[in-house]
Amino acid sequence: MYSKKVLNTFQNPKNYGKIKKADGIGKAGNIICGDVMAIYIKVDQNKKREDFIKEIGFETFGCVAAIATSSMITELAKNKTLKQALKITKANIIKGLSGLPKTKVHCSLLSTDALFEAIYDYYSKNKPSLITKTLENKHLQILSQHDKIEKIYPEWFKEETKKLKN
Repeated sequence: MYSKKVLNTFQNPKNYGKIKKADGIGKAGNIICGDVMAIYIKVDQNKKREDFIKEIGFETFGCVAAIATSSMITELAKNKTLKQALKITKANIIKGLSGLPKTKVHCSLLSTDALFEAIYDYYSKNKPSLITKTLENKHLQILSQHDKIEKIYPEWFKEETKKLKN
């Protein structure tokens, strides 16, 4: 059973949609359930010259929990520094949604992975020196799942890739 907060977030998601000319794009998916999500970020610098998420959006192909967790992570990450955003956990998302059924907790992991990948994408294009061995290993782990999902849903990934080029 979903909480009222999950259902409300699903019905009224925040930050839904692709961001044109995003500074970072992250995708994540689950081979078992078939949920796929993309997170887009625009990065700026605050007064302390730290990179922060100025704008964030998402697109999700999935269930109620997948859409709700995607929306929640964008709310949690917006206006956070990249370092702060990398510390957002599944527990933060679940708490923000007033709980998730145990069978849907994996959706919160997908949203953290998609955000991580968007930040990783930004770093790889703009600040590769900030990519630590730990960040690289996590990226490779997420990438292996991405490749499996792409084989199952090639039409979705083909369409998304086409959208990104436009």
